[in-house]
Amino acid sequence: MSASQRDQVRAQVREQLGVSAALMEEVGRDLADSVAELVERVLETLRGGGKIMFCGNGGSAADAQHLAAEYVVRFARERRPLAALALTTDTSVLTASGNDYGYQAVFERQVRALGRPGDLLVLHSTSGSSENLLRAADAARELGVATVALLAKGGGQLKDRVDLALVIPTDTTARAQELHLAVEHVVCDLVESALSEGS
Repeated sequence: MSASQRDQVRAQVREQLGVSAALMEEVGRDLADSVAELVERVLETLRGGGKIMFCGNGGSAADAQHLAAEYVVRFARERRPLAALALTTDTSVLTASGNDYGYQAVFERQVRALGRPGDLLVLHSTSGSSENLLRAADAARELGVATVALLAKGGGQLKDRVDLALVIPTDTTARAQELHLAVEHVVCDLVESALSEGS
């Protein structure tokens, strides 16, 4: 790589990270109330003996698994394990549901099997239009399971099918997923802090 090429790459790195930083600042300013409400909903769920279920597709599926681990194991503090699971990780259930009922049913079947009033379903989607997430949200509503969606690109149909929607103001999938995870890490930290302090 020549010196001029390296300079171009450096400029692109600074530009892309600057976009992410500006978006994070915007979310912190404009969505702080919604994030605080999500913290309250998670605390209410866990204190009430409920569990948190996470789901999403692609990179959002990886986020679902990541976040469930943060609650079950720990985020930053020693504390009791917290009830959470990712609906994206059981290959037998996913493939059986996909084979027998179609991919659109892979999360709905699990919500109907595992969801109870007092639980919380957290859906991650950059488009807000994935049929399997829409069906999972509808099933949760029927069962009395609370629903939250982390979205982008205007929120799609899912925005109006959940109890709380946090819509990241971007049309770029990568930026949206970065912010979804950042928001969820803030929520983990605040939830863990509150439960560790017994408040």
